[in-house]
Amino acid sequence: MRRPSSLCFLSVLALAPLLHTGCGPQTAMPFTAEADDPDYRRGKELLRMGREQEALAQFLRLIDQRGGAAAESHLEAGILYHKHIKDPIAAIYHYRRYRELRPGTEQARLVLQSIEACIRDFARTLPAQPLDNQVERTDLMDAIDRLQRENLQLKEQLAGARAAVLDTTRQAATGAGLTVSPGLDVEPSQGGYVTDTPATGLAGRGAEPEYSAPVGVSPVPLTPAPAPFAAPAPTIPTTPPPAAPAPTAGARRHVVAKGDTLQSISLRYYGTRSRFRDIYAANRDVMPNEGTLRIGMELKIPQ
Repeated sequence: MRRPSSLCFLSVLALAPLLHTGCGPQTAMPFTAEADDPDYRRGKELLRMGREQEALAQFLRLIDQRGGAAAESHLEAGILYHKHIKDPIAAIYHYRRYRELRPGTEQARLVLQSIEACIRDFARTLPAQPLDNQVERTDLMDAIDRLQRENLQLKEQLAGARAAVLDTTRQAATGAGLTVSPGLDVEPSQGGYVTDTPATGLAGRGAEPEYSAPVGVSPVPLTPAPAPFAAPAPTIPTTPPPAAPAPTAGARRHVVAKGDTLQSISLRYYGTRSRFRDIYAANRDVMPNEGTLRIGMELKIPQ
């Protein structure tokens, strides 16, 4: 009577592992290597065909299937968002997930540079981003323009002063009976002599030559030469700097041409480069940021 009970007990012990295996939770099968996954290979093939949107969908599907543990797919998705779709925020997310899954690798260090580039790209899209370097450059260009205008005015004043001095000298020489030619010697129109001193004003007179009248002709005394005439110092006319050109009534819109910048357009309509922000603010509907100026774009020029 005891032997059947012992046999049943031994049979139950033998079947216990099998019963536990059949009723307990099954161990999850490990994923294949990511590079061998059909979705990953399909995404790479679509990239070679230039179908970026479809390739991105394949990589995102693989990331979802693997619960986010797909480093290479994260990297491919980050590159697509960064280079093709121009979404720096999404690119930063996938780049960072790749670095979390592949820390300490050479590729992870390169991906860090891509993250920094995405941050710069995103900063350029902010409407209130301070552009210190651009403002300093604009101020410098304004100073250069002002100095060029002042230099031109000084040249015009100098030319006017020289003309006034020459005109005064000629008038004085005419009143003294002399003829003055620019660059020539001063010579009397009647009597007297010719000097060999260059005409830099009126030349000083030397000793009067002796005069001998012909035989039978009464000598006529020469009239003493008048004292040298000192020309008065010319008055240099001062002209106020030219005012900035006021925009005409019909110039309220500007079509962007090759080589145009917001600063050059501001200089054209306002006489200064510093009002480029006003032009940008008036055209935010067509310009997401200050770097989106395109040829053929029509801009509103505010007053």
